[in-house]
Amino acid sequence: MNTYTINFDIITKIDDKQFYQLCRYNPELKLEQNQKGQIIIMSPTGGETGKKNAELIIDFGIWNRQKKSGQIFDSSTCFKLPLGSNRSPDVAYIKQERWGKLTPEEREKFPPIAPDFVLELMSKTDSLKQVQEKMQEYMDNGVKLGWLINPEKKQVEIYRQGQEKEVLEYPQTLSGEDILPEFILDLALIW
Repeated sequence: MNTYTINFDIITKIDDKQFYQLCRYNPELKLEQNQKGQIIIMSPTGGETGKKNAELIIDFGIWNRQKKSGQIFDSSTCFKLPLGSNRSPDVAYIKQERWGKLTPEEREKFPPIAPDFVLELMSKTDSLKQVQEKMQEYMDNGVKLGWLINPEKKQVEIYRQGQEKEVLEYPQTLSGEDILPEFILDLALIW
């Protein structure tokens, strides 16, 4: 996925309300905003990446329907993170007790909360450096567990709060650990 970054600092600082309006008035664009305030325009995914994203959402959704422990979100959901960025992970999970503390208005707009878990699935055109920076941004904002899955390299980077990232070469499964209890992702769907 190609991304383009626009820095509006020479003109104005875009606040939360303006960013939300920008997204609403341009629904054909997938927009994010990093911690520096830069607007990131992302192109749509290709068929293979979209198919893999759908398979991931199905697995997480089935697990969550059985456990009923929280909420699962797809890549269309933008989260207003505590340190100022607006990000849309490919998959996100928030425990029910944390989600329940948000007001109906906060849930309707870009939820002002860091997910407990995020997953980013790289496509062939993604920049590894940019996605790694995004993963670190999630951790800096309080995400407890993150997976960066790189299908081309058959590699997974696991990010845990307060720990060094762990890199796995061609793993067959991933465990949700204590953040996603009893969740096991079969990576045969991805490789």
